[in-house]
Amino acid sequence: MRYPAFLQENGTIGFVAPSFGCATEPYKSGFLNAQKRWKEQGFHLQLGPNCYVEEGVGISNTPKKCGEELTAYYCDKNNDCLISCGGGELMCEILDYVDFEQIRQAAPKWYLGYSDNTNFTFLLATLCDAATVYGPCAAAFGMEPLHPSLNDAMLLLQGKKLTMQGYDKWERESLKDEEHPYEPYNLTETSVIKYYLPDGRTNVESLRHMAGTDVEHRAGDARPAVLETAASHIEKKEPEENADISFTGRLIGGCMDCLVNLLGTRYDKVAEFTERYKEDGIIWFLEACDLNLMGIRRAMWQMEHAGWFKYCKGFLIGRPRLGMGVEEFGIDSYQAVCEMLYPHHVPVLMDLDIGHMPPSMPLICGSMANVVSDGMTYRVEMELK
Repeated sequence: MRYPAFLQENGTIGFVAPSFGCATEPYKSGFLNAQKRWKEQGFHLQLGPNCYVEEGVGISNTPKKCGEELTAYYCDKNNDCLISCGGGELMCEILDYVDFEQIRQAAPKWYLGYSDNTNFTFLLATLCDAATVYGPCAAAFGMEPLHPSLNDAMLLLQGKKLTMQGYDKWERESLKDEEHPYEPYNLTETSVIKYYLPDGRTNVESLRHMAGTDVEHRAGDARPAVLETAASHIEKKEPEENADISFTGRLIGGCMDCLVNLLGTRYDKVAEFTERYKEDGIIWFLEACDLNLMGIRRAMWQMEHAGWFKYCKGFLIGRPRLGMGVEEFGIDSYQAVCEMLYPHHVPVLMDLDIGHMPPSMPLICGSMANVVSDGMTYRVEMELK
């Protein structure tokens, strides 16, 4: 794995818009305020041609112009790192215009973004063996005051903080709008992590019964014996005050909406990637934006049956944007995720600060990580090796 140089004092931050730009409110004002803050901190800024453009479908500009901008600015020696202006809908369409061979030959550079940016953060790691940062996009840095997660992202880009810890509160409903572009996160909800462990311990009531129920309804399936074993563990084991969870592996992942869209295409080199790093093992971080619970369950099935979870050491699952606290067809978000994961006998931590339900801790896609949790708090210790 290749790791970029960290952003230095008075360094230059580049901005690109391979997905949505910052052409509309509240994103434009947020981006402008973020630029003011970065300049006050002594950084130089380099803006790509699409940052304020709104001429594309689901992205800032045409796929060709977005792909060319991304390639040029990643390979440009006049900026030291890149931050994406925003997420969006159709960044996948720019991939045919991104010169991954040129990027592979260039010196690696930190790229920060999430959501639709999975189309680049994930592929930089799996196609080019270049580490990236899955975390907040540019406009978020315009909030007043900054949430610690935004500070964490900047400290990571500067190499000053590589261990991230979960935050106390999260936002269910945003108060940011056109009239309040600098509004901070509306932190109304207390963070409570959920877990399922290889020995069957779980603090999720629905998981204590799901495996056994599924055995009854899936006669003839090749996997019921495994699920039945999981069910017996769940019945015998109860959560402990200190769950003592720890696992290590190479960290990859992103937004499931984008990942399953890449699966099976010519950009899907996950099998080769996991083989290269099988001695390290893989820790997957996953979160969902527009997928409902059935969509999440289908996505987990698809990734499992494509062999993506081979050599996995554990899973970090973010809060689902459409699935928090709801049920569909008798299952909740924990059952939607865990059904495919029982046979791997690895820890699964859920409702984490990853993705679309902020705050979101920045994670280095491609890094080695040690995850530690007592069942109530957690931290991700990342190493560049």
